Parts: sequence; C-alpha cells; structure tokens
Amino acid sequence: MFYQKGHSIIANEVTVEKGINLNFSAHIHNSFEVIIAISGSMEATVAGKKYIISENECVFVFPNQLHEIKTEIQSEYVVLIFSPQLVMTFTKKIENYVPKSNKLYLDWIYIDKIKRLDNNTTILEAKGLLYSICGNFDKNAAYIELKNDKHKLLFKIFNFVAENYKENCSLYELASEIDYNYSYLSQHFSKFTGISYTEYVNRFRINEACYLLTSTNHTVLDISHECGFDCLRSFNRSFKSIIGTSPSEYRQQKAVN
Repeated sequence: MFYQKGHSIIANEVTVEKGINLNFSAHIHNSFEVIIAISGSMEATVAGKKYIISENECVFVFPNQLHEIKTEIQSEYVVLIFSPQLVMTFTKKIENYVPKSNKLYLDWIYIDKIKRLDNNTTILEAKGLLYSICGNFDKNAAYIELKNDKHKLLFKIFNFVAENYKENCSLYELASEIDYNYSYLSQHFSKFTGISYTEYVNRFRINEACYLLTSTNHTVLDISHECGFDCLRSFNRSFKSIIGTSPSEYRQQKAVN
C-alpha cells in the first residue's frame, strides 16, 4: 500500500512510467503523481473519491494522498511522479491544503511533453513543464484547508519516518520523539491512512529498496541494511510479500525492461 515504482521518495527527481492495463493497489507517498489515460479507461480512487479517467484525461495526486488505480477492460497509460522539491513555489502554496477534486485537464501538448521526458531532459526543462502542469491545475482548483491538529500530527508522523527509516523508527520511538501517547498515535494513523504505522514504515522501506535495486550496484544485503532492515531474511520476506518477487528477481526484471 505504499510502493512507488522505480522512484525514490527521497530523491529530487522525476519518473515517467508507460504501459498498458494499469492496476495498482492503494498506496501513499510523498510525491506528486499525474496519472494519464492515453487510451481506454481506468478507475482512480484518491482519498476515497472515485474518478473515471478516459482518453487524455488525468488525475493529479498530491503528496500523502492515499490512492489506487484499476483497469476493468483496457487502458494505455502514462504516470508522471515528481518530487515536491522540484516545484517548491507550488508546494509551499498548497501546504496544509488538499484539492476538492483531483481531476486534471491537460492539453494534448502537455501530455506529449510528459511522454517525451527522458534522460536528455535538462532540469530546467523538467521544472518548466512541472510548473506548467501545477499552474494549470491550480488555475481551476478549489482547496480544503487542513486546519486542525489531527492533520498536522499526521504530517509530523510522515516526516519522522522519512528522517528515521534507516534506523529504529518504531511507534514507541515516534511517541517518545513527538511526545504523544502510543495507543493514540496508532489509532490516529490507521484512521487517516487506512493502514497501520508498522505497515507504512515497512512499505516506505521497500519503496526505497526498489529504487536502490534499480539505480545502484549495491548488494541486496547492503540495500537491506540501508533501508532499515535488521537481517536479510526479514528484508526478503517483506519484499516478496509487497512486490511479489524477491529483490534479486526484481532487479533482473527491471534490467531486462
């Protein structure tokens, strides 16, 4: 419920995924994500709201919004994932806000530019496109302000995990760090995300492991340690449970693709 394909939630980067028949279980991450239907249709659920996206339609997922994608019949898609750090002006503007609707309407010119993003794209070119997309969304968007302490607490938890996932970031450590009751934190997190704190941390770590497996030559053992796992056996078991393959198999599959 957390994994973000081939993309580090820590890295300051852009990832473009293309394919057919997108099905992705509910997950949450700290990046912006634009999901585009090139043909066919998909059902996207974002923060509990369902959207049907057909040819050249999109949804724009904000950081830390729970979302999932289903294809009932057929779909061709492009998914754009990018770090909030790349669009800091927009990120600062929407801090403490979520959109009333995540539907995004992009001209085909923007969609074509997204499809063309590759390793030859400069950071300035990428930022220009990303800001254009954010501006396009913002121009027509209505927002809900996250005023209350409950939402602020949730973001404190997200930040704690991002800063401490390589070490011991248990719920007990979190409770001590931010001075909250352990049981209250557990119930609060599950209520607002739909998953337990422990599962969130585990999937956060596996997400980062996926990135390291495809972007470095580090051994599987080293990657398991880098991502906060105490032993290789625990890492392998968690990885296969979430991704469906072993870390080594995943690396080989990505190398072929």
